[in-house]
Amino acid sequence: MHFFKRAPLLLTLLVVGFAALPAMAQTLFSPAIIVNDAVVTNYELDQRLKFLRLLNQPGNIEDEARQGLIDDRLRLQAADALGIEVTEEQIAEGMSEFAGRAELTTEQFIQAIGQGGIEEPAFRDFVKAGIAWREVVRTRFGPRVQITESEIDRALALSSNAGGVRVLLSEIILPVTPANAAAQRRRAEQISQISTLPAFASTARSVSAAPSRGRGGRIDWVPIGNLPPAIRTQVLTLSPGEVSDPIDIPNGIALFQLRAIEETGAPEQNTVSVEYAAYYIPGGRSEQALGQASRIRDRVDTCDDLYGVAKDQPPEVLERDTLPTAEIPGDIAMELAKLDDNEVSTALTRAGGDTLVFLMLCGRVSEQAADISRTDLRQRLTNQRLASYADSYLAELRAEATIVTP
Repeated sequence: MHFFKRAPLLLTLLVVGFAALPAMAQTLFSPAIIVNDAVVTNYELDQRLKFLRLLNQPGNIEDEARQGLIDDRLRLQAADALGIEVTEEQIAEGMSEFAGRAELTTEQFIQAIGQGGIEEPAFRDFVKAGIAWREVVRTRFGPRVQITESEIDRALALSSNAGGVRVLLSEIILPVTPANAAAQRRRAEQISQISTLPAFASTARSVSAAPSRGRGGRIDWVPIGNLPPAIRTQVLTLSPGEVSDPIDIPNGIALFQLRAIEETGAPEQNTVSVEYAAYYIPGGRSEQALGQASRIRDRVDTCDDLYGVAKDQPPEVLERDTLPTAEIPGDIAMELAKLDDNEVSTALTRAGGDTLVFLMLCGRVSEQAADISRTDLRQRLTNQRLASYADSYLAELRAEATIVTP
């Protein structure tokens, strides 16, 4: 009797429950991002977030996940446009290689990530996009990368243990937004063709967003071992007056002109990792924010002192990292290259210019430049140049893409 009295309630709960299942599925598999008509679902976004957390990815995980999935769609679309197909054998080999970095088999790695809620297709798609992009870069740019004997001679000389090298550079930083990305990339290509010091200085004064624009983009001597790898590689092949290819940095494009190069007596030390601190001050480059940065500069002697400055403030106002040079954001890496230990730069901003970055170099970890064969050096220069082309091409694809968040 009691059962029949409760039957209408049970029936109602069942109906509601079954109705909720399609709604839940619709939410999970509905579009989170649309990239040139290719859909990224909420499920894929959730899986990528979990994957990046498992890999201890630095930075803003949510932004990294979204941008990574957008880039993967662009990579796969570029592969399709060239008729490139990734085989199952290539994917299996790529998954095995990735798992091997953790000293695991593919099966062990899949089991390990499964414990974190990451399903095999998410790992597989991640690997497939990477393989497709590698083939795109080889197809589009492989024939263009010709490392000359003179470039190898110079690179060998500059990496020799016999003495150190420092360079005198000028810089131009072009600010990039989604609205101006294509135009700024065209401008960067034009600037890369400049061949005289006065022309580069004049252009820096008129278009550069760097604080050095008032000096025609000129920056002081920098030990070549301090430079980020992407810049160091290009500088190795420049003659005085020549300008680097465009280099993508967060929210901008950087170009560098070599003004002079000089050998020093000390053996060359290549920086392999850098420890630095970034304290974020609201107000951008306003007089108030710059004044606060000046007062902080007078108060601190080491990076440890910044903990006292940030006391009782939200933890995100102060970041302190030790990263390999290749993993440091390009604009930060270039500013750090100019600094000695415990020196400060206030040249950078974040949040669209609304936040001033108080950047402090805590220290560098260096290693003596090792002897290297011409064959190895040619391969290294080839890989680094291909990476530079790849970064520029991906930025171009982003600028031209239609990206919608429903």
